[in-house]
Amino acid sequence: MSRKPLRSNFEPGSTRWAVRHAQWTAMGIAEADFDKPKIAVVNTSSGLSVCFQHLDGIAKRVASAIRAAGGLPLEIRTAAPSDFVTSAGRQGRYLMPTRDLIVNDIEVQVEGAELDGMLLLSSCDKTTPAHLMAAGRLDVPSLVLACGYQLGRQCGEHHVDIEEVYKSVGSVKAGQMALGELQDMCRVAIDGPGVCAGLATANSMHCLAEALGMALPGNAPIRADGPRLHALADQAGARIVAMVAEDLRPRAILTPAAFRNAVRFAVATGCSVNVMRHLIAIAIEAECPVDVIAEFERAADLVPMLTRIRPNGPDRIETFEAAGGVRGVQRRLAAVLDLDVQTVTGRPLGAWVDETPEPDARYIRPLAEPFAAEPGLMIIRGSLAPDGALVKLAAVPAAIRRFRGAAKVFEDEAIAIEGLKTGAVRPGQVIVLRMLGPKGGPGTVFAASFMAALVGAGLGSEVAVVTDGELSGLNSGITIGQVMPEAAEGGPLAAVRDDDMITIDLTARRIELEVAAGEIARRLEGFTPPVPTGRYGWLHLYGQLVQPLSQGAVLGRRPALPVVKP
Repeated sequence: MSRKPLRSNFEPGSTRWAVRHAQWTAMGIAEADFDKPKIAVVNTSSGLSVCFQHLDGIAKRVASAIRAAGGLPLEIRTAAPSDFVTSAGRQGRYLMPTRDLIVNDIEVQVEGAELDGMLLLSSCDKTTPAHLMAAGRLDVPSLVLACGYQLGRQCGEHHVDIEEVYKSVGSVKAGQMALGELQDMCRVAIDGPGVCAGLATANSMHCLAEALGMALPGNAPIRADGPRLHALADQAGARIVAMVAEDLRPRAILTPAAFRNAVRFAVATGCSVNVMRHLIAIAIEAECPVDVIAEFERAADLVPMLTRIRPNGPDRIETFEAAGGVRGVQRRLAAVLDLDVQTVTGRPLGAWVDETPEPDARYIRPLAEPFAAEPGLMIIRGSLAPDGALVKLAAVPAAIRRFRGAAKVFEDEAIAIEGLKTGAVRPGQVIVLRMLGPKGGPGTVFAASFMAALVGAGLGSEVAVVTDGELSGLNSGITIGQVMPEAAEGGPLAAVRDDDMITIDLTARRIELEVAAGEIARRLEGFTPPVPTGRYGWLHLYGQLVQPLSQGAVLGRRPALPVVKP
């Protein structure tokens, strides 16, 4: 079956062969299966969240397909973070660190057992980037199966999903909605398993797995536990066995051109602001010499807005799927994509683009007739973010491209949310949420709830937010995220004081702290970040190892690679 010996087949009579033989025989695995390709079915599943509710069934389905194709499936489990459940403890500090925990968990199990390939079942926000990072690091044949989105339901006369619930918390805080109304929404907001409806981080990363060539064509977006996903699960199980036989590895797919393609897809669709850090981390783990930040800056001048999927506009994620999804956007972008890149199918991207039907122009516009000439995602720089910051321009009100206001500084998101009730947060301000990044948290505090509450309170177009904390792909409004360097690194964000003036100019792609450079330097002299609470445990270890946001917040310093220019 394989063109080269499988690394999982040990020398008969050796210690490794004997103990594995004994273990697997006791598990009921037939001896005839021992020499087959051994495929890790990475089931990032949990009973904590609806995001993962269907994965055990999908794992069984892909395992059957692997067996039918001549492989031996071996299911492994990892941590399974949910942004709406695992965020409860320590103000969401556990969320970003779980991404890298999953990567290391996969390494321990797949490398420790010397398995031959991986089929990775991806669901909530951190699992897809973790799976792609692990694939890049281990470089064994790997295929991502994006396991789909949930839907909402009707609440009275209105359609309600998790985004509406999220925003309505601010309405309750501002006294504009009764708690009972919110409770009614919670009862109907989610219909079935899967990730958040809308182009939030989970669906964004599902799409980017396909855009990178690491998922089967047509995988994203996809309704969770529906017939299309079931069919793709069968295809994925067969395909991963073939990939082992072909020795098709992730680093042959995760090339600079593949990352360039993925960035252009992200800009054209207005993906989550979190995708940049994840793409950087995937590139680092794959040892791919590409400058992802520079690719975002180039794409902003090249790629306009071709879709308007919520929260970027009125169209829903299921509409995007029906209109053509990732393949439809790639067909529209064909003129600015590298179509020679390899994919997990063993065929170049161009072959799939040629076979893709014309997408529905009502929802996926041609490159020459975009919904907006502006990019959906954009890097901005300036005295407040010398290494860059990211703005989801698609989710900023169209009438607002310049905002100037007095700073109001918070280092605790809960206090900022309370400010909506007390009046500490007022129209015209620039709210600075800092010391919330990977080092400052440590573990990247979930700043997204404040932005959602702000929009729910009706202030989304009257108050700007600048943060080094973690945002959600569901956030909308005047939001500047992933400010680099983060405050805890001694970046200029740490020098901001209440009532300093901040100017955000999205047309010029600038964000400026209106304080003299010498004064900023003086304020930062001898700066030391606050000492995080809790001296031990996973967050403490993470804080010691995590690298800057500009390096994807990966764990451990990596040697710099020469960048391949386009």
